[in-house]
Amino acid sequence: MVPFVLLFVVMYLVLILPQSRKEKARKAMIAELKVGDKVVAAAGFVGVVLGIRDQSVTLRSEDSKVEVLKSSIQEVIERKS
Repeated sequence: MVPFVLLFVVMYLVLILPQSRKEKARKAMIAELKVGDKVVAAAGFVGVVLGIRDQSVTLRSEDSKVEVLKSSIQEVIERKS
């Protein structure tokens, strides 16, 4: 019984805990989005935030405007001061 408990503890520390921390940081990043931030969305789309809604964000690229889900935001490149 002890090896199973030990295996579970190791798996928790190696797999589950880091993933939950990463997801928590990602949710905080999405919650802190502001108009004017430059972001990368899924599939590599880069744009500037024009508007923020409950579940989506409107992004402007060079000559197009796109609405994407907040969950597709991968990274904030530049924060607007």
